[in-house]
Amino acid sequence: MLSLFPGIGLLDTAFEEEGFCVVRGPDLLWGGDIRTFHPPAGKFDGVIGGPPCQRFSSLVHLVRAAHGEDAIADNLIPEFERVVQECAPTWFVMENVPKAPLPSVYRYRVDSQTLKDAWVGGETSRTRVFSFGSREGWSLPIQVNALCVVDPLPAVCGGDRVVPVAIGKRKRPRKDGISRLGPSLGPRMPVAEMLRRQGAPLDLLDATGFTVSAKRQMVGNGVPLPMGRAIARAVKAALAESRLPDVQAQMEGA
Repeated sequence: MLSLFPGIGLLDTAFEEEGFCVVRGPDLLWGGDIRTFHPPAGKFDGVIGGPPCQRFSSLVHLVRAAHGEDAIADNLIPEFERVVQECAPTWFVMENVPKAPLPSVYRYRVDSQTLKDAWVGGETSRTRVFSFGSREGWSLPIQVNALCVVDPLPAVCGGDRVVPVAIGKRKRPRKDGISRLGPSLGPRMPVAEMLRRQGAPLDLLDATGFTVSAKRQMVGNGVPLPMGRAIARAVKAALAESRLPDVQAQMEGA
């Protein structure tokens, strides 16, 4: 299985826990570039990945206003689609924010589902859309917990600064401490707490040499591990169900 945009690899880890063999593709944070990547055809059964979501985030207008268009990551969903087409796998999974375009790959039918981290054992409100593509049009049987966190923690994001809320040019905090961006909670969240909320080991990035800012970006862009596990289990179940007719035919032939 090929992983695109692996980042800190929590989605990869979830699939490895379910027995998948994962080969990590190029990632800008690690010095790679998917735009120059051309994988061999017929070597990977599946492709997973989460193209950068900034351009489709509900807060993209704030980033654009504060830092300009150059601060917003390119739309790399077409590159994900191209790599899938070149790989010609049996299936693929793409993860992104709810407002992102769904992947469209020739001859693949896509089953897309919205999932919240708290629905599958996580503790945050992080919401993502997972698109499962296959030529046969398989569905993704995601198991959602009957009992989940009623009041989940805010989703982890790369710009997790928790500062007093200012209004206009006077920089006065509101009395209730609430802005359109959500509650004001103080200084930036420590990287260790971000990792904990994502379900990752607290020392995951200790030996990487990345700056604290880069670590926040990597953790904020990652798929929470509980969510990744739910997807990996669902893919495994979908593949097992798709093979049942073949198994039954073999048994009848015997």
